Order: sequence, then C-alpha cells, then structure tokens
Amino acid sequence: MASAFLPSTVHAGDLEPEFLQPQLKARALPALADRLPKSPRVLNLAAMGRQPGQYGGTLRTIIGSQKDIRMMTIYGYARLVGYDEKLNLHPDILESFDVADDRVFTFKLREGHKWSDGSLLTPEDFRYCWEDVWLNDELSQGDLAPALLADGKPPRFEIVDPSTVRYSWDAPNPDFLPKLAAASPLSLVLPSAYLKQFHKKYQDPFRLAGLMKENRARKWTLLHIRMSRQYRPENPDLPTLDPWQNRTKPPAEQFVFERNPFFHRIDENGRQLPYVDRIVMNVSSSAIISAKTGAGESDLQGMGIDFTDYAFLKDAEKRYPVKMHLWKRTQGSRLALLPNLNCSDQVWRGLLRDVRVRRALSLAVDRREINLAVFYGLAQESADTVLPESPLYRPEFAKAWVAHDPDQANALLDEVGLKARDNDGLRILPDGRPAQIIVETAGESTLETDALELITDHWRQIGIALFIRTSQRDIFRSRALGGQIMMSMWSGIDNGVATADMNPYQLAPTVDDQLQWPLWGAHYLSHGTVGEAPDLPPVVELMALLKRWNASTAAAERAEIWNSMLSIYTDQVFSIGTVNGTHQPVLASSRLRNLPDKALYGYDPTAYFGVYMPDTFWLGES
Repeated sequence: MASAFLPSTVHAGDLEPEFLQPQLKARALPALADRLPKSPRVLNLAAMGRQPGQYGGTLRTIIGSQKDIRMMTIYGYARLVGYDEKLNLHPDILESFDVADDRVFTFKLREGHKWSDGSLLTPEDFRYCWEDVWLNDELSQGDLAPALLADGKPPRFEIVDPSTVRYSWDAPNPDFLPKLAAASPLSLVLPSAYLKQFHKKYQDPFRLAGLMKENRARKWTLLHIRMSRQYRPENPDLPTLDPWQNRTKPPAEQFVFERNPFFHRIDENGRQLPYVDRIVMNVSSSAIISAKTGAGESDLQGMGIDFTDYAFLKDAEKRYPVKMHLWKRTQGSRLALLPNLNCSDQVWRGLLRDVRVRRALSLAVDRREINLAVFYGLAQESADTVLPESPLYRPEFAKAWVAHDPDQANALLDEVGLKARDNDGLRILPDGRPAQIIVETAGESTLETDALELITDHWRQIGIALFIRTSQRDIFRSRALGGQIMMSMWSGIDNGVATADMNPYQLAPTVDDQLQWPLWGAHYLSHGTVGEAPDLPPVVELMALLKRWNASTAAAERAEIWNSMLSIYTDQVFSIGTVNGTHQPVLASSRLRNLPDKALYGYDPTAYFGVYMPDTFWLGES
C-alpha cells in the first residue's frame, strides 16, 4: 500500500491533505492508503529536477468561454498512457502496457485504482465504453474514431483477467497509443457503474424517461452523451480519473475544480498529488483576458495572451507577485496563409491548385520584415514544417520557397498566364476580374492583422491585391467548409516537434478543420460519406504515404515516410509559412513552484501545461 513508499521521517497522518480533513473526520472518505491503488504511480520529483511540495491553495486562471473548461482535461493530463517532457510514452493510469507487433495491445490496470467517487476502475469500464458506447449504433451512429480502425477494421476486445484488457487488430495500428496520449485523448474507458443509469440497455424505461425529463433531453442518447462527456467535463457528478474534478454545473461564470481524493499519483515522500486543492476558472471575454491577467486576476495563464502582450504583462511583475516566463511555441508556423484548394470560386480554385501560384505567393512574402516588425526579430523565418527540436527536422524543408524573391514570384505568375495587368497594376484573371485575394481570420489576435498588412504590400509588388476579413471562429470554420473562404490565416501544423512514431495526419487531408482542404478532410473523416475525394496528384500521394505509415511496424520506415511527406508538403507549399519558434508568454504566481522557466508550448503533443504535470505544481511563499 502507499505506506510502502513513506520515508521513515514521514508519518501517515502528515500525508493527508488538510482540505480533506472534514470528510475524513466524518468518515465520508477512507484513509489515504485505502484511496490509492496498491501500486500508485510514484513521481520522483527531485530526480526530475523539481521540489517535492506541500498541499493547499487555490490557483486562478481565466478562460474565454464556458466551453474552455475542457482546458482542465488538457492541463490535468491523466491518460492511460502519456508523454513525459521528452515526449517518451509511459503508462500513467495503466500500471503497464505490452505491445506485440503494433497489433496486440495488452493493458494492465492498477489494483485498487478508484474513480473520484470511490468506485473501482475495472475491465467492465473498458467493456462498457467499447461495447455499449462505441459499438452502439444509436450512440456513436456507427462511426468509430480513425484510431480505432486498422486497415478499416475495428479491434477485438477481450477481458483477459480481472485486471487486464486487450485490443487486437489483424493489421498494425501504430497510432493507437499516441492517440491515447493526445491532448484530446481517444476515449476507451468510462465509469460504467455511474453511466448505466442513463443507458437504455440497463435502465428501466419509465425511470429513463424520468431522467430525460429531469435533464431536458429529447432522446436517451442525448442524455447519455451529455452525462458522459469527459473532454468537456460539464457534469459535476461524472466520476473522473483526473487530478481535479469539476464542482460547478453550467451555465456559470466561474467553475471550481477540486482535488480528486482518489488520484493515482504520489510524490517520493508519499504525498498524494495534486498538491493544489482547487483550480478556479473564471470565464471572460477573450478580448480582455490579457488585461485581466495584467491586473493580477490570474495565477497561471497561457491561454488568451500572446507575444504582443509581453511588455504589458512583464510590467505587471512590478505591481503583483507574478513572474513572466517565455516558452517556445511548437507550431510549424506561428502564422500561415492557407490557400483553400476546395474554394467554390472555380477560377481561384484552379489557380490555387497550381503549385506555381502557391510558390509565387510564398516567394513574395518578406519574412524578415514580418519577423522584425511583429516578433522583434526573435523568431525563425521558415516554411511551415517541423522545428529543430524534432528529430525529423531538415534545413531544406525550412527553407523551401521562403526566400524573398519578388522577381521569381512575378516570373512564375507570368508563366501561369497571368501577364495582363489593369491600370492599378493588378494582374487580370482569366475571367477578367482583377487578382484580389480575401484572406480571412478568426480575429483572435492582432498578430494576424499586423502580419497581413505587411503581406498586403508584399503581394502588391507581384500584382495581387490582398483584403482582410475577420469573423468569429465558428462562423469562420463554417464558411471554410462551405467553400466560401478563398484563403485564411491560421497557425501552421500543430505538432512541430513530431517524432517518427507520431501520426503525420496533419500533412494530409484528414479532418474537416484543415483550412487548405476542408472538403477533402471531411471526406476522409466521414469514410467517404461527405466532402470530396482528393484529385490533386501530390495530395493523393500524401494520402498514400499516410496509409503506408498507418500500416507500418518499423520505426525506420515511419521516419522515411515522414521525410517524404514533409518534402512534398513544403515543396508544394500547401501552407505558406512565415515564422516559427516564436515565444509564448506564460504568466504565473511567484508562489508557484515546479513550473518550468523554459518549455515547449502547444496543443499537440505537449497539451499546453499538460506534459509538465500541473498536479506537481505547488504554492510556496511569495
């Protein structure tokens, strides 16, 4: 039990958080040794270069909308298997895992591991998730996540013994474990003892109808989905395996997350993690998160603040007990222009599918000016590709079509046939219109408009007019899928620190929110039921390479596939990158311990703060 991990100078009573004392005195909670698994995950913080800490305190952070309580699932980063800071995979919720030929995955649970309500985590929770949710046509509508398919087929699930489950495919599925470790993890386990009350298979119809009425759900499936949502944890009653559990039912302007008394990690002194008792998420308009952060209203903030806020936030150090850190963003390009190859304007669709046009637009951009004017010269001018921190980095990928060369750009556009110009010097399109590109953004950062104003001048030199249109994120994405967007500005590839074992899906059309080819992405995501199949030869080749990667069992082959895909992606300029390696401000209370001063910041694969384990952060003296 946990006492096996106690140093001789630490007594069991010292290990109980003060926060839990009322429940312990009321005997509403078992003692620590009975709350932890028989073999908890032990983190040796001293060996990790961190300080073992102390319990207590509340950490405040600010989110842009109620939906953003999903950040707690990302930050908490409790996963069946998860990445460490060096992006190596380790068992986390699982005690161990065994992989045979990338086809058979055997998972061993920790004996005595409990959900936050004290019920046991068992193989039945995996079976319920697989058979009663994923395979239930009414709940999942027959669609399995791509990571659950190998060669188009689902796995065989089996309970091996009371603490072991297994997923087996006939074909390799190298993407299975990385998807379990993702910022938005593949769901394989649900608290069945709690959720069966909302499932038609297990609940009395009369009682189920009552629950639907009570929760204003028209169908039992909608009720189950709402009550079981783990990624956006809106149901305070849903048992969790995360370090903190939501205690606030929406709608609300403030969400309070409290420590999970059954969390499975401990430090080397036997203290149960997390150290911090509460995390409070205050909802605010995204536009004023920076101002509120600078006014001392957050103890840990990365979301909603950007490099443009650095000077203002740095100044806050003089007024509040806070410290500014600068982390490195992991995106392949901080700002990227994404020509929509699926846009509904047939003339522009044809032009944007011509690689010479994409290369010309890239060569016309003066990245040095953008770096100096917008990022104070601190970024790296680069194509949209992986960063030097990735073992897959190659200088030729970073340099592909990024030299500022308006002459070559003009020559390429002449070669395409756009030689004629109007009185304003704009090139004339085949249908007689002047060459005007509207670049749309979600309007969430002034960095985008600052850079676009510079690019407007750059493109004018090659006879292309640029106009900026901003809209809200949801509308922006909807317009892109509808083909109404000609070109957009967003960030480049999310995972700029990829290894060969991570899926290269972001270099091919695989999801419908990829703004350069949303219809092709929707086609892949829906298994061909919506969208359009790619018909551009380099894109077809990317899809074939992705299929090869998904069937690969050799690390060397995966690396070779990654290199081929990066080569095609950068040479074909499917995304016009600008700069990468930019800084992300992270503001933290000066009391906060164990937050790295320098680190990587991104959604995929670091889960923002997630892989740095916020459950090991603690509050000391100011």
